[in-house]
Formats: sequence, structure tokens, C-alpha cells
Amino acid sequence: MLLVNNIYFSRQSKTILKDVNLSIPPKGIIHLTGNNGVGKTTLLKIICKILNPDDGEIFWNGKNIKKNHYDYCKNITFILDQNTSNENLTVYENIIFWKKIFSSQIKINEIESILEVLGLLEYKNTSTIHLSFGEIKKLELIRLIIEQKKLWILDEPFIGLDLKSVEIIIQTITNHLELNGMVIFTSHTLPTIPNINTVNLEINE
Repeated sequence: MLLVNNIYFSRQSKTILKDVNLSIPPKGIIHLTGNNGVGKTTLLKIICKILNPDDGEIFWNGKNIKKNHYDYCKNITFILDQNTSNENLTVYENIIFWKKIFSSQIKINEIESILEVLGLLEYKNTSTIHLSFGEIKKLELIRLIIEQKKLWILDEPFIGLDLKSVEIIIQTITNHLELNGMVIFTSHTLPTIPNINTVNLEINE
């Protein structure tokens, strides 16, 4: 379970987040919404420990993540606004790199099936520098399957995707929740996912 407790964050004397509280149990999903600049991505980066809050605490399975850092980090996958793929590597080479880094048990035939479903199989030997924004986004989202972590933290996962790919990602998220996974994501649109909890950060301003 993830508990975000009384988070405050300011930048250059401007308050970005104030008294933000979130709770995500197994099978729980939170949709963060609000206008641009309200602090959605900032909050995700705080939850991922990329940024430190001015005040507040984050707990994972009842322990403060400052005292439980290793266990927390090994259980999260975050896909934010910066690509982790290497533009000089091919689609396939990036996937194999991630597979080794995370000691993933995913099999080669499973990887090829995923690439085919997402329309990336024909580009598997193409350097990512030559891919479109949407194709790179799909490649990044494959990490969800490769890493097989409990908590998924996603910043605008549907931007740049065609309708078919959006449906595939929604189904992937739904399957993850059914297996006791947890998801927190930002989006300006509300996908059709059962039991979704929408949190509008503007009410915390």
C-alpha cells in the first residue's frame, strides 16, 4: 500500500503542492487531473523520489520510504516525461537492455508478440531516433511488462497513442490491477477503467 501524507512543495517561493494526501491499496488506481502547472508531474516525481518535498511523508507498506528505500524502489515502475530509451539503440536492443537491467523473466517470443500487438514489430531493428513520438511512447510503455513491478507511476501515458494502442494500454492496466497491482497516473482524459479514483489537484491550491 502507498500512502502519501501531507505533501507540500514550493519552487522559487511559489507553492506548487499543498497538503496533498493520497492512499493506494492493492488493486487501487488514482487518476490525477488538473490544469497544466497545477503540480501533477511534480507530485509524481516526489512519489518517485526524483524530487524531495518541503514537508510531508510517503509510506510504502507501512514504512517511511526514507527507511525503506530499497524495497520501495524495487517495487515501482515510473514512466515520466523523459524517455529512458537510448536513441542510438534499436527498439529490440533497448528492450534487451531493460530486460537485463531488471532481470526480467519475459521470453523473446513474448516480446515479439507485444511488439506485434503495438505495431512495433516491423521497427524492431530500427534505431529509436527514427521513431515517431507515439512509437517511442509505446516502446517506453513496454517497460511495464518487462519490469513486472507492483506500483506503476505514469505521466500522461495516453498522449501520442492511436485509439487501438490506448485500448491496449487500458487493458494492460486493468489486468495489472486484477493481479493486485497499483497505478497512479496523470491524464487530461478519463479512461474507462473500473473503480478509478480521480483526484483533482486544483482543490489543493
